[in-house]
Amino acid sequence: MSTASLPPRPGPRNRLSSALPLVPQPVTRFLNTEAGSGLLLLAAAVASIVWANIPGGHYEWVWTTEASIRLGEWGITLDLRHWINDAAMAIFFLTVGLEINREVTVGELRRGRYVLAPVFGAAGGVIVPALVYYAFNAGTPAEHGWGIPISTDTAFLLGILALFGPRCPDQLRLFFLTLAIVDDIVAILVMAIFYTPDLKMVPLIVAIALAALLFLLRWTGVWQLRLYAVVGVALWVAVYESGIHPTLAGVVIGLLVPATPVDPRLLEFLRFYGRGLIERANAERARLTVQAARATVPANDRMQDALHPVSAYVIVPIFALSNAGVLINHESLSRAASSPITIGIVLALVVGKTVGISLGTSIALWTRLGELPGRVRYGHLIGGAALAGIGFTIGLFITDLAFDDPVLISDAKLGVLAGSVIAAVLGSLALRYLGERLPLCMVEDDAAVPDLPSGPWRDPTHP
Repeated sequence: MSTASLPPRPGPRNRLSSALPLVPQPVTRFLNTEAGSGLLLLAAAVASIVWANIPGGHYEWVWTTEASIRLGEWGITLDLRHWINDAAMAIFFLTVGLEINREVTVGELRRGRYVLAPVFGAAGGVIVPALVYYAFNAGTPAEHGWGIPISTDTAFLLGILALFGPRCPDQLRLFFLTLAIVDDIVAILVMAIFYTPDLKMVPLIVAIALAALLFLLRWTGVWQLRLYAVVGVALWVAVYESGIHPTLAGVVIGLLVPATPVDPRLLEFLRFYGRGLIERANAERARLTVQAARATVPANDRMQDALHPVSAYVIVPIFALSNAGVLINHESLSRAASSPITIGIVLALVVGKTVGISLGTSIALWTRLGELPGRVRYGHLIGGAALAGIGFTIGLFITDLAFDDPVLISDAKLGVLAGSVIAAVLGSLALRYLGERLPLCMVEDDAAVPDLPSGPWRDPTHP
């Protein structure tokens, strides 16, 4: 073949996009956003620690400044840290709920045996770290913090996996994305069940009614996001007043926003209004055409497209900036070095996550209950499991729910920071030196790795 007959070479693309040619494009966009936000999250965490250790106490002064929203006699007064933790982080959990909803409805979580492996891995990655922490703190006031090391920080995990490029199989990224989603489901349930204070029944009943209204909107096929947004804000207020942590309202909203493909007949409306706009352009026809175009895309996709970058690049870094700051001096380090809280969290993240995920996934593979598609080796699995010990965002979040004592909070934060750093280093080394040296997880993958069919699942820009 002559060079003249070759197709034009594709232009430069995002590194992660080019590394995931067989991944559904919504998942690719999710991975790109999470991976990119990891560096910003790291920078915010470092800035928070530096700021907290500048003499003068300005760090705590800023984040404990109170702000109020009032409507007549009713109002909410919180300090800035809790406005971020209770209100802004509801958007983070909303994006988590949207992703869970999409994956369960049309994504990887529908695929039976392919989802059982990450489910088993996530189960091991929750149970073993919780047991490790509890073994160090049972019978003490700190035992309530067992939920701190159970979750994986998706942004950091996917960000580090992206740096390995071709050394990290595409299917490993999908495996850990699915595992992180299951992990998030468990963390949300843990917060709802074990970290909820006294309940107020009247606001709770109102919250249940509003959730039912969201379900009714979904069931009737309402596609306008503004309706979900209005009911969602009211739901957040009701959940806050009920005593349940209000970020759980975000999860409920995300789970109930429709993710199923829309009625194909809506495309006819788009063609009709589009032709009308072409024939004679005016403001009304442009508005109708835009509405018809929006109606052809599931509300879940449109909401995630709008909120996920805000969550990843703004809300989560600000959360890290307001929560990761901890005083690091000789006294705090000496106390943490012998604190069962710090030691328990570090070992739970570094050892518990690695052992739990590796063992849980291996059980699924050995019993043939689950499968790993593609050329994933046990070296990849162990390295990724170690990286999953980066339990930053949810770890800090549950710390704020579990403890009121500043000393316990300080010890827990140091444990989360130290454990996450050690897990990142050890996981990267394991993936670097063990990745290609251990056997394949699925022996039959050595013979052939089937491609996904062409169509909307394949990246059209991949040569």
